[in-house]
Amino acid sequence: MNRLFNPSKLFIMNLKRTFGAILTVLGIIGLIYTGVQIIQHTGAATTLIVVGLIAIIFFFTGISLVRNTKDEA
Repeated sequence: MNRLFNPSKLFIMNLKRTFGAILTVLGIIGLIYTGVQIIQHTGAATTLIVVGLIAIIFFFTGISLVRNTKDEA
């Protein structure tokens, strides 16, 4: 049996990359939502700050997951 090919490790790498892409998309959506609410002057400042911070965290976490996960195809 070939020890270099490990299907479970390949599945986990793809799962990390997929989760990173989902987090990145959610972060982008949150940042767009926050920007639109700021421009329209609707929504409470506290809510916009919280949503914006969570969106930034999601965005950068997703980017780092996609970037740091090795592609082992």
